[in-house]
Amino acid sequence: MSRIGRLPIAIPNGVTVTVTPENVVSVKGPKGQLTKAMHPAINIAIENNSIVVTRANDEKQNRALHGLTRALVNNMVIGVTEGYKKTLELVGVGYRAQLQGKKLALSLGFSHPVEIEAVEGIDFQLEGNSKIIVSGIDKELVGDVAADIRTWRKPEPYKGKGIKYDNEVVRRKEGKTGKK
Repeated sequence: MSRIGRLPIAIPNGVTVTVTPENVVSVKGPKGQLTKAMHPAINIAIENNSIVVTRANDEKQNRALHGLTRALVNNMVIGVTEGYKKTLELVGVGYRAQLQGKKLALSLGFSHPVEIEAVEGIDFQLEGNSKIIVSGIDKELVGDVAADIRTWRKPEPYKGKGIKYDNEVVRRKEGKTGKK
């Protein structure tokens, strides 16, 4: 039995969960609504104000999907109640961020500013001009947008310049040494 998959998910107050016969899970809460289609081999039931995820049999694919499905549903419940956020830091001389409406403009040492449009369901916030907070209710979407922003200038190992996650540790390398 999957250690993660067998755990029931408690439904908080103010959250409604519906499961269709086609295994489409819809979670509605104070921050919004999320809908996701799950694999038909996994059974999702609502019992005693909690969500229980079970599998039909012990085939290898069903065992793999059991914990995954439970984690996805749990992420949906957490997303509509608390939401998710990722913090990015700009490290480097002249690297800065500005908000222009819902658009994020980044100065990253290119000859032009990089403009990133906010996807529906994603909000950008700034702390100073070197910290970007990407927030939303969909964990996967928040992570994708943060990763897309990071790809514009990944942190380099010699000076540590670039866009990094706030908890990321950049492994530094020693530079060239001169001839003696």
